[in-house]
Amino acid sequence: MMKIVEKDPWLEPVAGEVQARHDRYNNTLRYIESHYGSLKSFASAHEFFGFHYDNIRRGWWYREWAPAAHYLSLFGDFNNWDRYANPLERENDGIWSIFLPDSQYKDKLTQGSLLKVLVQSSIGEQERIPIYINRVVQNEDNKDFAGVLWKTDNSKKSANIQQSTLNGQQPLFIYECHIGMAQESESVGTYKEFKENILPRIKDLGYNAIQLMAVAEHPYYGSFGYHVSNFFAASSRFGTPEELKELIGTAHEMGILVIMDLVHSHTVKNTYEGMYLFDGSEDQYLIGGKEGHHPQWDSKLFNYGKIETLRLLLSNVRYWLEEYDFDGFRFDGVTSMLYRNHGIGTNFSEQKDYFGDNVNNEAVTYLQLANTLIHQLNKDHITIAEDVSGMPGICAPIEDGGIGFDYRLGMGLPDFWIKILKDQRDEDWNMHEFFFTMTNRLYDVKTIAYAESHDQALVGDKTIAFRLMDKEMYDSMSKFTPNIIVDRGIALHKMIRLFTICLGGNAWLNFMGNEFGHPEWIDFPRLENEWSYKHARRQWSLVDNTTLKYQYLNEFDKAMLKFVKDNDIMNSEPAWMMNADEENKTIVFERNNIIFVFNWGTKSIPDYEINVRDTGDYKIIFSTDDKYFGGFDNIDKSVIFPSERRDEQVFMKIYNVSRTATAYMRVED
Repeated sequence: MMKIVEKDPWLEPVAGEVQARHDRYNNTLRYIESHYGSLKSFASAHEFFGFHYDNIRRGWWYREWAPAAHYLSLFGDFNNWDRYANPLERENDGIWSIFLPDSQYKDKLTQGSLLKVLVQSSIGEQERIPIYINRVVQNEDNKDFAGVLWKTDNSKKSANIQQSTLNGQQPLFIYECHIGMAQESESVGTYKEFKENILPRIKDLGYNAIQLMAVAEHPYYGSFGYHVSNFFAASSRFGTPEELKELIGTAHEMGILVIMDLVHSHTVKNTYEGMYLFDGSEDQYLIGGKEGHHPQWDSKLFNYGKIETLRLLLSNVRYWLEEYDFDGFRFDGVTSMLYRNHGIGTNFSEQKDYFGDNVNNEAVTYLQLANTLIHQLNKDHITIAEDVSGMPGICAPIEDGGIGFDYRLGMGLPDFWIKILKDQRDEDWNMHEFFFTMTNRLYDVKTIAYAESHDQALVGDKTIAFRLMDKEMYDSMSKFTPNIIVDRGIALHKMIRLFTICLGGNAWLNFMGNEFGHPEWIDFPRLENEWSYKHARRQWSLVDNTTLKYQYLNEFDKAMLKFVKDNDIMNSEPAWMMNADEENKTIVFERNNIIFVFNWGTKSIPDYEINVRDTGDYKIIFSTDDKYFGGFDNIDKSVIFPSERRDEQVFMKIYNVSRTATAYMRVED
């Protein structure tokens, strides 16, 4: 019996299916190792396909796998865009190749040369972008895409910098970022600007990892990077490959890990810049027919049961880790990958939901192989699953019957806060529900807690700050402008973040700007907003302005991370709830010998009695009501709070301040 079944009796009825999942992985891995020598060798297609310089023969090779194609030819500025002058030769197994010697093309085929490939197939003749190309650019005038011959300069990488700068026991504090919208000007930001202007902010706040969105090339900026067209090309919107490497190297020097948001759940349906119908067939790397189309994302789906698809995707994993020194991946859309209906309309309440006919077993095997490869390359690499379904074993070791991720995103947490703030009055909040929602997880599954991410900031939704304060943020964020709506919003914003980080997981994630309550929403340039960049940016000047209240939230976030680190909150034993007072909307819990009191209500209560574990005197070590954080200093932090034993319990009286979270620690003798 697999270990995940031994540990969880709920899985006993599907023990056979868990074993079968493990067997499928082993069988696929054995096939790969027997035919390619090792998983790492298998994941090296990027070293063969695409463009590679031959130092012995002196010239460039271009290779493509296109089994259904009838004819391929390479063209570009090197041959005056003659579409038929340089045809490829068909070799075995659907591989096409051409060699371009320096003797003919040295001064024509150079760094930055623009390239395309002409493909003739059963659907006609198409101009395409080579699938393994490592750089793609778009002509600003005619919006035409082209591949670029680009021999990367690895001197820009972080030489001799230890990637895993974290102590193995230190939790991850992840700052989720989008390079293009990280600047304040109404334009597209760059890798260089991010390195110079944003990384120092992240370091100062205390985050030890960044999660970069929209890295792989995508034709539509407004897709947030989730409609990838060219999987081996870093987005040229933001700069050159060398500038991305410099960014990553600088982050490493600061002790900041760099995690890539990896999209292997789908690809664009575009037949020009993407891979769909590249060789004329629907199923070259993808699933053909209706089953291969994602109904909600309007995109195409990978066929994870095809060995060539596995090789493409696993090579892509290895490429980003080795070529750019990324420290790991957040796998996007894992729920969509795991289930044939993409998780749409499934409650995930029965064992058959996780191990029945709806499960995409080939995708499960791919994710297991990806996790194996990633950790073979470096045991300290990080993998994060964006899975809302709660797939059993998602973060369990593969040898135990799991899928092998290091972390899962606690996706129910931000959904809970939006539901509470949107649909309920403060006086209707349920304290038991608050605590249960934050702590309802398996404690051997590492969970990344977050109150909001980029999803909650998009048009059609609202960030927590904007939902709490809305239009008042336009006129009442001056420190000299009293406003009870803003006061409530700032107080609850701090409490929500502290409550979530202290109870919700083993790591923390924040989307850039949310730490200081960035106003308004994210809206990328599109036809409906007349291609405006007004909302595709971050207004750092708001938090830098010492007269505005955004600074309070920023300083609180910085202090919160330090408090959580100093007291090792996220590594400690699960919290013990001591009281959930529905009448006074107060939750009291203990974690790592610290007593937390969260008063979500509107009443401040003198001599409020709470129970504690140990007798002795207690002091305040953290409070969201500090004036430095935009509070009112209603609690004198110099006061010592004595406790007394009555029968079998120990009690302490405190001043329970409205909309305030306070942490108490026993004074050592």
